[in-house]
Amino acid sequence: MPKYTYVAMDAHGKESKGTLEVASQNEAISRVKDMGLFPTKIVEVDKAKAKPDKKSAPAAKSGAKKGGKGLNVNINIKIPGLGGRVKSKVLTTFTRQLATLVDAGLPLLRGLRVLEKQERNATLKGIINELAIAIEGGSTFSEGLAQHPKVFNRLFVNMVKAGELGGVLEVVLNRLSEFMEKAQKIKGKVVAAMFYPVAVLVVAVIILSILMVYVIPKFKEVFAGMLEGAQLPAFTRFVLAISDTIREHFVATLSILGGFVVLLMLFIRTKFGRRVFDKFKLKMPVVGPVINKVAISRFTRTLGTLVSSGVPILQALTIVKETAGNVIIANAVAAVHENVKEGETITAPLEASGVFPPMVISMVDVGEQTGALPEMLLKIADTYDDEVDNAVAAMTSLLEPIMIIFLAVIVGSIVIAMFLPLIELMNKVGSEGGGGGKDE
Repeated sequence: MPKYTYVAMDAHGKESKGTLEVASQNEAISRVKDMGLFPTKIVEVDKAKAKPDKKSAPAAKSGAKKGGKGLNVNINIKIPGLGGRVKSKVLTTFTRQLATLVDAGLPLLRGLRVLEKQERNATLKGIINELAIAIEGGSTFSEGLAQHPKVFNRLFVNMVKAGELGGVLEVVLNRLSEFMEKAQKIKGKVVAAMFYPVAVLVVAVIILSILMVYVIPKFKEVFAGMLEGAQLPAFTRFVLAISDTIREHFVATLSILGGFVVLLMLFIRTKFGRRVFDKFKLKMPVVGPVINKVAISRFTRTLGTLVSSGVPILQALTIVKETAGNVIIANAVAAVHENVKEGETITAPLEASGVFPPMVISMVDVGEQTGALPEMLLKIADTYDDEVDNAVAAMTSLLEPIMIIFLAVIVGSIVIAMFLPLIELMNKVGSEGGGGGKDE
């Protein structure tokens, strides 16, 4: 009779391990549950590892065939660069569909199998299959999700766990899907707003490259024949020098620009650099107000969703800190966590951070005093979603003329630099012609 090793948790969350001699994996699961434990992993003991000879290899292979569906063979092959992550849009769709199925009364396991059949994303399809297998093996949904941290973050896992403990998984899944849809909507608006300036910058770089590499050198040849060795204006010489540097040392120029970008990225990855960069993002003109409002909306919606789903406040604050996306906001949340741990209020560290406006602080204070903090946080998030729409519209309307003026200044400067020698030549010819007329 085969032996199975198991890992299980008791009612207090204490882990226990052991070995059972039973006919199949399903029987092993039943035996573990009869002991009052919750199985997290049950695997058959592989005897082939002890005696890896030629005779035992076929026996092990035939044993695997006899096990059929009951045998759970865990083969984890991880190839760097392949698989792992799933796009947020795909994950949002999956969460909404699962929430709809569970809310309609379909069992969780059956819902996962339905979604697995229709899922087109290969990575997510495999993960859904693994989640279904984990649930069939006796694990909870949240435990299965925790095995895929690259796809399901702590916010997702902890909300599902709170829903399981409270017996309101369908409610939590609906809240989670709404949260992800609104986050995706805000992200889409910001990306759409940034598309125009990025496109203009790309076009500007291409135009400047063509002018510097091909057009300006032609002017240099013309000037050499026209001015007959006379010195060019200082601004024209400056533009020609830049053109010569780019054309003659193209690889070196690209290397210097690439090195600057790499150094900047390395600086941002340091603790001090990330703090400086995140603070700059919040304070920078035009774009700063949008980033600020997005950060406040994300903080309030995440915290409000977690607390309203039954996640303890301290645990919720830890998750919000990890998912803040901005060091300045994360530090403010860390200060809130310490205050709450000491039994103090949330509002004082929020006010001290200098990031949150007075209206947000006042609304949080009212919510805390009236015991309706989650509802108040979600109201703030809804308000700031509208604020983000207005800020994005204002940013777009400001960026358009700024980018046009930027392009006009750059291209206009090059045109002026090329026309200055012609103007000097015309003045010289005019003065010579005027002097000749007087002598006659």
